[in-house]
Order: sequence, then structure tokens, then C-alpha cells
Amino acid sequence: MSEMLQFAFSGITVGIIYGAVALGFTVIYNASHVVNFAQGEFVMLGAMGTVLAISFGVPYPLAALLAVLATALVSLGLYDLAIRPARNAPVFALIIITIGASILIRGLAGVFFGTSFHALPPLFGDTPIIIGGAALQPQSLAVVGGTMALVFMLRFLMLHTSVGKAIIATSADPMAASLVGINVQTIIRLSFVVSSVIGALSGILIAPIALASYDMGTLLALKGFAAAMLGGMGNPMGALIGGLIVGLAEAFSAGYISSEYKDATAFIMIILVLFAFPNGLFGGHGNERV
Repeated sequence: MSEMLQFAFSGITVGIIYGAVALGFTVIYNASHVVNFAQGEFVMLGAMGTVLAISFGVPYPLAALLAVLATALVSLGLYDLAIRPARNAPVFALIIITIGASILIRGLAGVFFGTSFHALPPLFGDTPIIIGGAALQPQSLAVVGGTMALVFMLRFLMLHTSVGKAIIATSADPMAASLVGINVQTIIRLSFVVSSVIGALSGILIAPIALASYDMGTLLALKGFAAAMLGGMGNPMGALIGGLIVGLAEAFSAGYISSEYKDATAFIMIILVLFAFPNGLFGGHGNERV
């Protein structure tokens, strides 16, 4: 029983991380229908930027804030220099652009930050909490709590603010949105900023658990995209649930089958689910009054 509980704790922690990355995909997709494969690099920049700032003696909270701001500036540069000039290009071309941007950011990060692994100090100590014979790290609770807070803040933004309504309107019909006075380009730029802030905060939360490095974003982006697809691209709560499903599948397959096959198990499960639900578990088409 304790072994199963331990796998469940591990799966929930990892799944919440994937769900947080998937949230970033969701924000940009909702505003522009662009799938941003550089989202994982936003996570990396948040973690590595905080590590770098702390190494210069900057206090932890200020270091995290500076890393988030720097990541937001990078996201604006990505949109203004790469995405916006090609906004009328086919979707496949935009995906290639974001993949290329991911490779560029990762390469520059390797030069700037170095290739060593780093860890941030945990926010609530490192003494594990024992529940039913299984150990739960306090930082795991910080990851879960922080990600849930991001989900509810994003949900509030989308459903109860004029900015959220503008994002929904821009997603539904950019031309109609512009005709009613919405600055479409500003809304899309804002979506990139929000996405990068979510990614950077996620990186800061997970760095005490998973070592931070210049290339940590690659696999996180793939798993986050898988979680977003599984939950239904564009659905924030679906992204979180999709991440949990992927994380739990990985943890239990690693524990009861082999750690060598955990990635394959998760992706096979996702493929099977998408055969039955092509739009994801919580995806769908419909009209919404905004």
C-alpha cells in the first residue's frame, strides 16, 4: 500500500508540473491559435534566471521576480521578431518557427548559463512528510498549491475580466474583435507575456525538486503539449487534468513495469485516448457570447 501511495505522490507532483507547462500552451493557443513549442524554454529561463540572480547575492524573492520579468521580455521578443512577422503563414510554418526559437533560446542559454545542473533551495524545508508509509516532500505541496493558484487566477482572468473576454473574442474571430475596438495585436502580445510568466513561475517552483539546467525545457515542452492535447487544447482545467493523467501514468509504469518505458507508456495512452476523443477529454467546439 505504501509503495502505491509513493507512486501516486510522485505521479501527482510530476503531473502538476506537466499541467503547469500545458497551461502556457493553452493561453497562447486561446488568443492566437499558435502552438508555442518554446514554452518549455520559458520554464527553463525562470529556473535558471533565479539561480543566476541568487549566485550574485540577490535575495530569493527578488531573484525570482527578476527572472520572471526577463522571461516576459524574451516572450515579447519571440512574438515581435518571429511570430508577428509570419502571422499570415500556415500553422505548420508557425510551429516550425517556435521550434526554431526553442532551439535558439536553448543554445544561447547553454552559453550564458553554462551546462551544469543547479538546484534552488526548497521554499518550505526538505524534511519529508510521512503519510501512510510514503514520503511527501514539502516542495511538492508548494508545486501543487502554486499551480492550482495559477489555474484559478487564469480561470478568473478568462471568465471575469474584460481582458479575458477580449482574449476569447480574439480567438473566436480576430477581425470581428478588431471591429469592436479590441487591439488584437496587444491581446496576443499579452497572452505571450501571461504564458511566459506561468512558465517562469513553474520553473521556479520545480527547480528545488528537479535540477535546473539549460536544456530542462525540451522534455517538459513535449510532456506539457501532450497534457494540453489530452485535456483538450485551449481548456485550462483540462490541461491540468491532462498533466495529472500523464504524470500518474508515468509514475505507475515506471514503478510496476520499468523506468525505461515510462515515456512510451504515457504517449501510448495519450494516442489511445485521442483516438476516442480527437479533441481531447474536455475539448469541443462551440460558440460563446463574449
